[in-house]
Amino acid sequence: MTGGDEPPGDVFGHHDFTRFWVAETVSGFGSYVTTMALQVLVVLSLHGSAGDVGLLNAARWTPYLLLGLVVGSLVERRRRRPVLVVTDLARAVLLLSIPVLWMVDDLSLPTLLVVMVVFGTMSLLNDAASQSFLPRLVPGPSLLAANARLDQSSSVAQTSGPVVAGGLVTAIGAPAAVLVDAVSYLVSALATASIRTPEPTPVPDGTPRHLRREIGEGLRWIYRHRMLAPVVLSTHGWFLCNSIVTTVFVPFALLRLGLSPFELGVAFAAAGVGGLLGSSVSTRVGMRWGAGGTVIACRAVMPLAWAVIVIAPVQNHGHASVLALVLAGGGQFLIGLAMGVENANEMAYQQAITPDELQGRMNTTRRSLNRAMIVIGAPLGGLLADAVGYRPVMVVAIVGFTLVAGGLAASPFRHARHGDSQGLVGLQERLGGG
Repeated sequence: MTGGDEPPGDVFGHHDFTRFWVAETVSGFGSYVTTMALQVLVVLSLHGSAGDVGLLNAARWTPYLLLGLVVGSLVERRRRRPVLVVTDLARAVLLLSIPVLWMVDDLSLPTLLVVMVVFGTMSLLNDAASQSFLPRLVPGPSLLAANARLDQSSSVAQTSGPVVAGGLVTAIGAPAAVLVDAVSYLVSALATASIRTPEPTPVPDGTPRHLRREIGEGLRWIYRHRMLAPVVLSTHGWFLCNSIVTTVFVPFALLRLGLSPFELGVAFAAAGVGGLLGSSVSTRVGMRWGAGGTVIACRAVMPLAWAVIVIAPVQNHGHASVLALVLAGGGQFLIGLAMGVENANEMAYQQAITPDELQGRMNTTRRSLNRAMIVIGAPLGGLLADAVGYRPVMVVAIVGFTLVAGGLAASPFRHARHGDSQGLVGLQERLGGG
């Protein structure tokens, strides 16, 4: 597919993709409920600080830092559908334990952190299998459209999930609200189990498999690739900045702006509206501007969006002003818009130029190091906010977003276009001869 080609037809013609889409959509909705509910739980129910919110975020992503490179290689040795089903069921059980522990008055921050570490391990396995499974369900030219469809449903979940979470937290409390996500993972497991696309069982070819060598091949593929390396490194920086500022945002909104949990949900929902709009036009924008130009432009929007939030006025007599809610929601809308346009283009480009035998390692290596940035940035942002205040830390993140966008714009990735074939050329050379 060249930059001037029309995008492929509707991917819902692939029935197994539809089942996969249902699984991702339902679990995504539940995840947006839980993401907000857990942060509110730490701040209001467990009376935690911004540093505690940072520890919560770090706990969920620590397995990516510790195990990510290994998991990418191990998943490639297994059929991916069973991994998806088992990890969905495990995550449902883990989330169910949170309201149960709360009911017996045994839920504390350390206990919650342990639950989230195990939950993160299951998510790591699921992510590695999920992103490597998609290219088996749709042909290569349809990957951009498939990722756009997934982003659209994710944006709808992002729009409705926080509002539902705010209402549930207000009505039944944050711990009980987590039950919604537990149910969503059960539905996701059933939908995934119904997929019938045959998967080849990995069969040893007689050549000894060395885990360290396989990890090295994945690293070399990403960080020696002329196009992949700049965008992946830039994304690492983006995740560091984003983890800092998103950790600070929830306590900033609740304690400084004076937003209620429901108003916070409305602000987060604005990001979903922006994401839905962005993902709806992501295919057309990507075909017109190219993958590189689209991703760079979206990253340039991020510092502007957070600047809108930073200037929101603090609460007056214990209540948020209308202007504070408008600015918080407006900034979140811009964030969602940028991410909605960017994600499908970035993911489709990376999946399209990576061979099937490297999909698991490419996806997991990239995601693992991205999440490693969260493990570093989330507690750092929280501790700095407790020490020097919310706004100064958010300004530092805004500067970081600006540098990330500028660095990517100066790299060869600015010329990346959908349909590039260079990713498949010289595979053995790029892997150092295997």
